[in-house]
Amino acid sequence: MLNIRAWRCIVQKQLRLTRQHEGFSLVEMAVVLVIVGLLLGGLIMPLGSQMEQQRIAETKKTLDVAKEALLNFAAVNGRLPCPASTTSSGAESFGTDITSGTLGSTSNGICSNFLDGFLPAVTLGLSPVDSQGYLVDGWQRRIRYVVSNELVTTPSPPNFPYAFTSTNGMRVKTMATIAGLPNLLTVCRANSVAIDCGAANNTVSRQAPAIIFSLGRNGLATGNAVDEAQNLDNNSFFVSHEMAAATAPNGEYDDILTWFSINTLFGRMMTAGTLP
Repeated sequence: MLNIRAWRCIVQKQLRLTRQHEGFSLVEMAVVLVIVGLLLGGLIMPLGSQMEQQRIAETKKTLDVAKEALLNFAAVNGRLPCPASTTSSGAESFGTDITSGTLGSTSNGICSNFLDGFLPAVTLGLSPVDSQGYLVDGWQRRIRYVVSNELVTTPSPPNFPYAFTSTNGMRVKTMATIAGLPNLLTVCRANSVAIDCGAANNTVSRQAPAIIFSLGRNGLATGNAVDEAQNLDNNSFFVSHEMAAATAPNGEYDDILTWFSINTLFGRMMTAGTLP
C-alpha cells in the first residue's frame, strides 16, 4: 500500500504534467480528486481513533476522581452517599421503606436507587456535570453509581438501617462482620446464568461496597450484548472486561467500571478516625 509520501509524489507529478497543457482535462481533474480523497481518508480515520482513545482516557480519569471522592466522603461522614436518581438533579436520593413508610435519611441510609442510580456529583462536589447536575463521561453521558444495600441487622421489618449508607452503619455492623460477608457487590469477567459468577475463574471481586461505571461509547446494551445488560439489570452482579466487538460471543462490550474493596474503604475511614 502506498504511503502518504508516495501519494504526494504522484499528485505532484500529475500537476507537472498538466502544466504542459493549457488546462486540466476532466480525466486529470478526476484523478487528482481521487488521490486527494484517499489522502484525506487516510488522515481522518486515525484522527477518529485518537479522539475515541482520548474519550476513554478521559472517562477513566473521571472514574478515578469519583472513586477518590467517594472514599473521602466516607472518611468524613462515616458512610457512603446514596446514588442520585433521575429526578434528584445530581444530589444523593433517599427513598422510603416499603414496610414502614419511613422516609430515608442519613440516619437510616434508605436510598431510592441502591443498584440503578447515578453518581451524586452535586453531593460530592464533582465536575464536569451536565445541565442537570450529573457527572458525565467522555461521551457526555451520565456516570452510573451503585452501592451495596447490605443491612446492619438481619433482614426483618423494619428493613433499615443500611450498613454502608447510614451514618455509623459500618461501625455498628463492625468491620469483622462486613469482612466475613460472602458477597457484597460482585464483579464477574462475563455474564453467567448462575446466581453468582459461576466458575471461580469468572470472579473478579465479591466484596465491592460500591461500583462506579460508564456505559461507554454505545451508551446502552443492545442486541446480543449480554455482558453490558448485566450492568443494568438492577441486581448486585456486574461484568467488567476488555472492550469487545458486536461479533464477540457475548456481544458488544465497551462499559468502563471501577470500584474499591471494603479493605480500602476501611483503611481510609480508620485513618480519618470514623472507624472502628
